[in-house]
Amino acid sequence: MEWHHGDYLLTDDKSRLDLNIIMRMLADSYWAGNRPREVVAKAIEHSICFGMFHDGRQVGFARAVTDHATFTWICDVIVDADQRGRGLGKWLMQCVLEHPQLQTLSQCLRTRDAHTLYEPFGFERVEYMRRSRQKY
Repeated sequence: MEWHHGDYLLTDDKSRLDLNIIMRMLADSYWAGNRPREVVAKAIEHSICFGMFHDGRQVGFARAVTDHATFTWICDVIVDADQRGRGLGKWLMQCVLEHPQLQTLSQCLRTRDAHTLYEPFGFERVEYMRRSRQKY
């Protein structure tokens, strides 16, 4: 699928993703700054992914992990720092949530600092439990 917003293109076509740019954007994030390239590549392979482009250059990314029925985990939502403040994160989330393969009974995500982005889409702050086997 493709969506357009002014000069921006958003697509779920994984073949258009630029792993080098995704790694650079994630390296600057608090949640994936030390994630190895091979882990990111494997995560992309097994997720529904969204690449945002401006003038042919990737400037945003998001991915979703889902069972296509009951649950979707939305993660790695990021817009390049020089593109922020233009409503692109809101547009990206709107498209992710409207994607036909992600119409599950619940959608979850985790954030430390972007509550005001996600709450207007109906996300609520809830208690969360986690078991991590992170080795990197």
